[in-house]
Amino acid sequence: MKFSELKAMRYDPIDPELFVRNRAKLVEKLEPNTLVVIHSNDIPPTNADGTRTFRQNNDLFYLTGVDQEETVLVLCPDAPVESEREILFVRETSEHIAVWEGEKLTKEQATAVSGIKNVRWVDTFDGVFHNLAPQMKILSLHSNEHPRADITVETRNRRFIRACQERYPLHRYERVALLLQELRMCKDPEEIRFLQKAIDITEAGFRRALKFIKPGVGEWEIEAEYLHEFVRNKSRGFSYSPIIGSGKNACALHYLENDKICEDGQMVLMDVGAEYGNWNADMTRTVPVNGKFTPRQREVYEAVVRVMWAANDILRPGTKPLDYQNQVNEIMEKELIGLGLIDAEEAKKQDETKPLVKKYYMHGISHHIGLDVHDVSPPNSPYAVGQVFTIEPGIYIREENLGVRVENDVIIGEEKNIDMFANFPTTVEEIEAAMAESTSA
Repeated sequence: MKFSELKAMRYDPIDPELFVRNRAKLVEKLEPNTLVVIHSNDIPPTNADGTRTFRQNNDLFYLTGVDQEETVLVLCPDAPVESEREILFVRETSEHIAVWEGEKLTKEQATAVSGIKNVRWVDTFDGVFHNLAPQMKILSLHSNEHPRADITVETRNRRFIRACQERYPLHRYERVALLLQELRMCKDPEEIRFLQKAIDITEAGFRRALKFIKPGVGEWEIEAEYLHEFVRNKSRGFSYSPIIGSGKNACALHYLENDKICEDGQMVLMDVGAEYGNWNADMTRTVPVNGKFTPRQREVYEAVVRVMWAANDILRPGTKPLDYQNQVNEIMEKELIGLGLIDAEEAKKQDETKPLVKKYYMHGISHHIGLDVHDVSPPNSPYAVGQVFTIEPGIYIREENLGVRVENDVIIGEEKNIDMFANFPTTVEEIEAAMAESTSA
């Protein structure tokens, strides 16, 4: 089966050459006599016989494009038999599975999606692995290496590591996730295409929400407007749990309840993003509930936007993350002084280990984004062309029940950064005009 013959899916087909390129880049980084094994995620249980929606292991998806449970990738560049140098194992469809879950990928379809010619059923994996492993010196296995990863629940990959170490205790073990972190930092044009689609869908949701927001609506109703627009545009929904916080709720960075009424005179902060084809958008906008900024809301909002554009000028190739954050903090400090939130004289005498800016701006300015919302990246690596970042300054004034955050996603370019949010309403005037459309329609 050819790639062009694949049936229409929820999202546009992904060019399998992306995954061919990704595997080739990984193989270039492997030491001789290395065997790589990466398993799919489990389908996580909830309660009784319930399960959560399946979400693929992003490193496996990055290398294969297969979005299906019980999938295994084996890479063995030095295997004596050429056909065993890359093997994809997928779950075989049965009549029972077809009736209860729907059909799974055929071998031909799996080849068309991934570009891997040798596709086998997953129940043959053990035999193939135990044939290859004794011939190799290094087993490069997968684990979640994100610095903020919650590893309480044991994954399929972690179970496999334990089994391998018991059976092959004298092999040398390596961490393939570290190599994939390096590879995933700079985005392929095909990835950019899907990221931009996720962002475009997010824009559609934002514009829909702007026409809906008014005094008296519930935060959850705004959430529903986004979800409706996302799903109707072929997204599977939110790329992360949405934050819809009005009034004082906007000052809680990870507010998720979304259960309050938006009142006249408040601002509402919306930190949401659409998923598309497993790639993720990440947007934050803060708007007046009644459609008009008060003078104080306007000056705080415009201060945040100025910091965002200043940060964009600093986020350039070769800049290091800590230097970037420190420069942004200095710019934010000047804005907070201008807003009357920090005293200029006190700022001159502040303890550098306890910067005054942290009272009103307490989080980081940017993070990588891609297949993961907080995409993988080695710490303290200088920024490079082709990386995609959020830029998300915020000012949170709890004593005024006013929190403002604005967030765009940008591609680091050779000459200048590319704003993937170029079409979004951002200025005070643009937002007020877009919200006014709801009253004039």
